[in-house]
Amino acid sequence: MNHEHDIKILNSLIETTLDSADGYAEAARDAHSESLIALFHDRSSERRQVASTLQQRVRLLGGEPDDEGTVLASAHRMFVNLRTSLSSDDNKAVVDEVERGEDHIKSKFEDALKDDEVSPNTRSVVADVYASVRNGHDQMRNIKKGFHD
Repeated sequence: MNHEHDIKILNSLIETTLDSADGYAEAARDAHSESLIALFHDRSSERRQVASTLQQRVRLLGGEPDDEGTVLASAHRMFVNLRTSLSSDDNKAVVDEVERGEDHIKSKFEDALKDDEVSPNTRSVVADVYASVRNGHDQMRNIKKGFHD
């Protein structure tokens, strides 16, 4: 069976998930609240575990899993760092950026789950780790709402 499409989709999710892990690590450095710092470190570790699960699936399918995020995300983080350093030391700004990233990763996973060409076994793996992604998204959305209330 040809697994090229599954491998392509999984590698795209791996890149996005590693970007997310790096984004959380960056947010932990920028945050000024011990509780947010701890939360961001936990989410970063969790995202690395999600990426590892997806990488295992790629290997099982006979592919070579991606092991880095995207260049675009790296450039985005540099821009965010510059903007954050120019603004006040504001936890709200950090949470806003994290929540924006969460919208992106959630959308990528939802697109993969809707892809009719993805095999049922790969869809099952994606669905399993999507629960973690959705939880992270919802948590950041709720924290962001708390800053705006």
